[in-house]
Amino acid sequence: MTSAETPPDIDAAAVAEFTAQYGSDLPPVAIVIAAYDEERSIGATVNGIPALVHGLETATVVVVDGATDRTAAEARKAGAMVCDVPVNRGQGAALRLGYRLARESGARYIVTTDADGQYDPADIERVLAPVVDGRADFATGSRVLGRQETHDRVRRLGVHVFAWLISRFTGQRITDTSFGLRAMRAEVTGAVTLKQPQYQSSELLIGVISRGFRVVEVPATMRLRAAGTTKKGGNLVYGYRYSRVVVGTWLRERRRPAPPSSPASARSSSEPVPAKTK
Repeated sequence: MTSAETPPDIDAAAVAEFTAQYGSDLPPVAIVIAAYDEERSIGATVNGIPALVHGLETATVVVVDGATDRTAAEARKAGAMVCDVPVNRGQGAALRLGYRLARESGARYIVTTDADGQYDPADIERVLAPVVDGRADFATGSRVLGRQETHDRVRRLGVHVFAWLISRFTGQRITDTSFGLRAMRAEVTGAVTLKQPQYQSSELLIGVISRGFRVVEVPATMRLRAAGTTKKGGNLVYGYRYSRVVVGTWLRERRRPAPPSSPASARSSSEPVPAKTK
């Protein structure tokens, strides 16, 4: 079932249940994770998230997307705030719900990471810092600027192809369009159009750039999966579906009337923010 086929009251019911259980007063940084059948990796992922990032308290919000295993139980056991949705709608729908929960519960900044343990929690500081410091509205990690442990040559090539394509479409140099570790001001997630049930990373990135928000990339690490298998399909399926989202989002944003420019939403240079030395 896609998000378009899902009754619109599912999100409202999920928000009401989440608020009843956890209240509506999140700390400044919400780490949002979408998870589907990740019981073997979600606990370690949540446990690895630091309680403080860039001097700000964090809370981990896991949106369980209609899982058929113990993902929700393992996330709760690890200390996450869990929103357990009974219908599997896709990562994009789960992240949209997570963004809404974070915004409406008072978080000032949102960080996303994946449930499968492929992103190094030590990189959260690098990604969040330029946003908190006021140098960017949206920051994304890049395995091209950093490093990757994956060995799939087709996927590696795809990273460069889609980076070139989106850079040409948007006029801003991007090296990695699908990196799942990202940070943004919370209100940014409510200012862009997000409709994709899956492969939403490129939709979000194109939307943020198209609306004039300041975007930077930082070096980050892409690790091998800790457990389980990808839910995104094989290389050909993934490439075809991802390209449809990229082209469709670009065409949609081109047709949208340009918003009035403002200092707060001026587009930044495409130069990446240098990583802090340790």
